[in-house]
Amino acid sequence: MTVVVLHGFTGDGSTMADLAGRLSGFDVDTPDLTGHGDGPHPHDGEAYRVEQMADALLARYPEPFDLVGYSLGGRVALACACRSPKSIRSLSLIGASAGLAEPEQRRSRIEADEELAQLIEHDLAAFVDRWMANPLFATQQRLGPDVLAAARRQRLGNDPAALAQSLRAAGTGQMIPLHDQLATVELPVGLIVGADDTKFVSIANELAQQLPDAVVHLIPDAGHAAHLEQPDAVAAAILHTLGRS
Repeated sequence: MTVVVLHGFTGDGSTMADLAGRLSGFDVDTPDLTGHGDGPHPHDGEAYRVEQMADALLARYPEPFDLVGYSLGGRVALACACRSPKSIRSLSLIGASAGLAEPEQRRSRIEADEELAQLIEHDLAAFVDRWMANPLFATQQRLGPDVLAAARRQRLGNDPAALAQSLRAAGTGQMIPLHDQLATVELPVGLIVGADDTKFVSIANELAQQLPDAVVHLIPDAGHAAHLEQPDAVAAAILHTLGRS
């Protein structure tokens, strides 16, 4: 069985390799999303949208597959399940949302993302330092300086123009909210969230009320990137969801 594991914004497939290695017994693929790493860098800005990335992923894997996604990758994964539920056997979402339901929230987020996109284009290193200083990722300090330095190098390996385009087109404010479609996702869903990531704990609990077959997996001693801080616990949660498919 194929398990596809999707990374978050500024990442690439390599950032999910450690987690993928813990999913023994499965054929695991960790592709680079559009605008990241060695993934497609098209000139067409529409290709960077969450919806278009979801369609491209569904075309790449024509047989039903299991899908794991972190943050941006989680939003792409959820869009796949909403667009073609029969193509997905199970869904594991790490620190992911269904988008922003309120128009004013979307407008504010688009404005904030545009500011960051311009910083990416003008000074990628400054953006990466600002991104890694986001309070959302504060718990990653426990990983130690060597791990954080490697993460910084990986982020700096992205193409600035493509990364900026990804933020403009695939940011949470730009994606079509999925809340009204969640009831159609009648497949096993694991909502994996770090216990220290209070914002996304709330989001996970809300999603669990809207999805027909969802289980929340709260990961102790972890923040937004729970798969980096507690990979064994996250892998166990994913394997639990795979076992339900």
